[in-house]
Amino acid sequence: MIKNKLKYNIMIVKVCGMRDAGNIRAVKEAGADMAGLVFCKESPRYVSMVNSRSGLIPDFPDRRFAAGNGCGRKPADGITLVGVFADDMPQNIITRVYNYGLDCVQLHGDESTVMIDNLRRTIDPDIRSGLKIIKTIHVSGRADFGKCAEYEGHVDMFLFDTACEERGGSGRQFDWDALDSYSCQTPFLLSGGIGPEDADRIRMISHPMFAGVDINSRFETAPAVKDAAKVADFIERLRS
Repeated sequence: MIKNKLKYNIMIVKVCGMRDAGNIRAVKEAGADMAGLVFCKESPRYVSMVNSRSGLIPDFPDRRFAAGNGCGRKPADGITLVGVFADDMPQNIITRVYNYGLDCVQLHGDESTVMIDNLRRTIDPDIRSGLKIIKTIHVSGRADFGKCAEYEGHVDMFLFDTACEERGGSGRQFDWDALDSYSCQTPFLLSGGIGPEDADRIRMISHPMFAGVDINSRFETAPAVKDAAKVADFIERLRS
């Protein structure tokens, strides 16, 4: 990848695998722009719903998220909440958008453009006006970027993650030189095994559609618990 100035003056930093309201506030103070809540049950960072035990009253947000926060309120102003789903039922996604006040939905499975368009029309504007949709593309080689053309114009952003069998990610990186093969006009986030030591390499990425990074397990002290000081140091190096 060629050295160049990034198109975006301030690189987006999404911290995925969040669950605790206090921890979300801490990474926001550290400089993070987005917090990802994982709604995939097989993930150790899964954010559950509390059963209302009523067919009339919706389920409630996880008490760790809602603690000191209030149902339907964000744990911190100024941070974008992203719900991560993989081949989930639209009704489940809609319920979590409403209950968690999500600003953005990240689709991590094999969702079709028809499903994506229908989901957006159902949610925006009645449930969440201006909802953004991120589509994960699982990358093992250059050919995988060809999948993006199908979603161009249907999603607001791509997230490029390392292809693996595990739904929650592998913690491994793909060859970032392959980013040169991406030719669509939709901005993207880079994900997959990014750690504190990668800040300088990331600053060298010159692709005009590169918008920022998604970080997760390499910044944890335990599943879904992020080291805010480590996040802050990484962001400072990334944006300096």
